[in-house]
Amino acid sequence: MLRIRLRRTGSKNQPSYRVVVADSRAARDGAFVDHIGHYNPRTDPPTIVIDEEKALKWLRQGAQPSEAVERMLRNMGTLEKVKAT
Repeated sequence: MLRIRLRRTGSKNQPSYRVVVADSRAARDGAFVDHIGHYNPRTDPPTIVIDEEKALKWLRQGAQPSEAVERMLRNMGTLEKVKAT
């Protein structure tokens, strides 16, 4: 099963994340299928950039978001668009 989840980047004590579509069995920072955005929790407010078209495409194909990504997509209003279709 495909998951939309965070992939950690950045150096020690300075995390930033990429939002990727990956196989659920792959390692956290391992192979991924598609890169759809990024998240930086160190800015105030945290920076969240997600390509909504790519996210909708993967959600419609059955990819499941992780809890953190689900919160981000819900705040952006993307999950409601998937349910409306």
